[in-house]
Amino acid sequence: MGKKSRVKTQKSGTGATAAVSPKEMMNLISELLQKCSSAAPSPGKEWEEYVQIRALVEKIRKKQKGMSVSFEGTREDFFSELMTWGAECGASCDCFEISNFADEGYGLKAARDIKAEELFLWIPRKMLMTVESAKDSVLGPLYSQDRILQAMGNVTLALHLLCERSNPSSPWLPYIKTLPADYDTPLYFEEEEVRHLLATQAIQDVLSQYKNTARQYAYFYKVIQTHPNASKLPLKDAFTFDDYRWAVSSVMTRQNQIPTADGSRVTLALIPLWDMCNHTNGLITTGYNLEDDRCECVALKDYKEGEQIYIFYGTRSNAEFVIHNGFFFEDNAHDRVKIKLGVSKSERLYAMKAEVLARAGIPASSIFALHCSEPPISAQLLAFLRVFCMTEEELRDYLVGDHAINKIFTLGNTEFPVSWENEIKLWTFLETRAALLLKTYKTSSEEDRSMLEKPDLSLHSRIAIKLRLAEKEILERAVSCCRAKRLHFQKQLDEGAPLPLYEESDIALLENADAKLPIILRKLEEEDESVQEEMNLAQIKPDAACVDSSKTPVLNGQCKDLNGTQEDPPGGDAVVKESKVEKHDPSTKRTEVASLVLPVKGGSKVRK
Repeated sequence: MGKKSRVKTQKSGTGATAAVSPKEMMNLISELLQKCSSAAPSPGKEWEEYVQIRALVEKIRKKQKGMSVSFEGTREDFFSELMTWGAECGASCDCFEISNFADEGYGLKAARDIKAEELFLWIPRKMLMTVESAKDSVLGPLYSQDRILQAMGNVTLALHLLCERSNPSSPWLPYIKTLPADYDTPLYFEEEEVRHLLATQAIQDVLSQYKNTARQYAYFYKVIQTHPNASKLPLKDAFTFDDYRWAVSSVMTRQNQIPTADGSRVTLALIPLWDMCNHTNGLITTGYNLEDDRCECVALKDYKEGEQIYIFYGTRSNAEFVIHNGFFFEDNAHDRVKIKLGVSKSERLYAMKAEVLARAGIPASSIFALHCSEPPISAQLLAFLRVFCMTEEELRDYLVGDHAINKIFTLGNTEFPVSWENEIKLWTFLETRAALLLKTYKTSSEEDRSMLEKPDLSLHSRIAIKLRLAEKEILERAVSCCRAKRLHFQKQLDEGAPLPLYEESDIALLENADAKLPIILRKLEEEDESVQEEMNLAQIKPDAACVDSSKTPVLNGQCKDLNGTQEDPPGGDAVVKESKVEKHDPSTKRTEVASLVLPVKGGSKVRK
């Protein structure tokens, strides 16, 4: 990502199209805030609302042209300063150097051979930008009075980042000057590029992300100009939409949860140097050592001198990578398509089905996922579908009798069908649902592949079309798999094959030593953590009084206190994974980091 990097120089309006009076700007900001705070549009009108909000934002951006604070020079000009600062602060800087990896952008390169599980990187707390450091900064007085800042750590971090960027003596300048000048998150997409995401499962989150960011910007613009506790903020003279978009994207692609110094709770943080690592398949290898009060990362595998060092960002789908990180990851082993299923309350057998599902720890209505792997469904989804398709007699077998409870353990096990008829019904149902989802796309897979062959396709359009195609390919594989399963079980039924019978002695094969619930029905969240997460930035209401600080919005990734999507919620997690990056394809470029799950040494696992 060798783009121009923001460096500390006030341009005093250089390049602005025309002088804008404070009153004129405040009127535009008020109009934007009102538009973004209105009632949610009726179904099918979301795109129309997005276009209207975008038009207002573009009008504001045009009048703010040349008014942002920026840095002179390129991003890479400051990497040596970052490494020097890190070493002075006590970070480990001997095992790696920052290098440009072409399509993947900047990352960490091994300066010597590194063994798998070797501790090669640690970052002390003093280097981290956190909600706590924001409270102790020039932002503190406003934080103490603004309930939105108190409720939304991600927004606090974004404003903290902007304030420190404008402070010539900020201790974090060596870090801030190395951040990208812009990002490839949907907040930076042109309208026509966003249009490629229509009909994808990412579109609602993308539209909500833009609306929420615009609302937050308008709200804090007014606060910064009018609130007494904001009078000393360096943002008072220069706080543009582009500034806020940059800060939000910086936080969204990098934030993680770490424990506070006393270990009593978690806080959000930006982690310099570590956040330069690119993503690959693997396991989470980063944790927080409370004893030494530092973030620590061990090597995911053996690295030879000169090789790129990766971390695993978490089990994110490509939709989540696009929304929160601005890249499409080839060969994503965790890619999936969401599917919402539920038992209708008007159904005659609703009570019985809901009871069987409750005993298995599965809600009667939830969001599941069709995976890119084989088979495309998890044990939780298999269990749900079996119950969903049960007859009254079959339901009774799982509700009453001496062995009813034990039979719950078999619901998610492929070895023990409820009946051949039940299997046929569930695979037929799922095949039909996947086929219907495929029909919602406006283009075919073949048309998408043809579009990707165009040499003049923009990076953002390429990312969007790749995501759209990946969703279709998952659904196409699901349809094919379901058809094969349906035909297999139909053959079993036609041939009168004996149904595998569950024996009580089989319970040992199904139990998990650490769980009292069925092995694969333990927790629905384990089926697909990030499917349930909200992505993008959480919405902010213009009236601070209406914000309940006890309900912290979710932010990017799998972190429950980060950025979110949807109209009110949002979601981050990060780790390392090995990937095969398609050569010469810029859409595979990866932002250096994604939110991460930081286990705490000697304590419980801290998730973000």
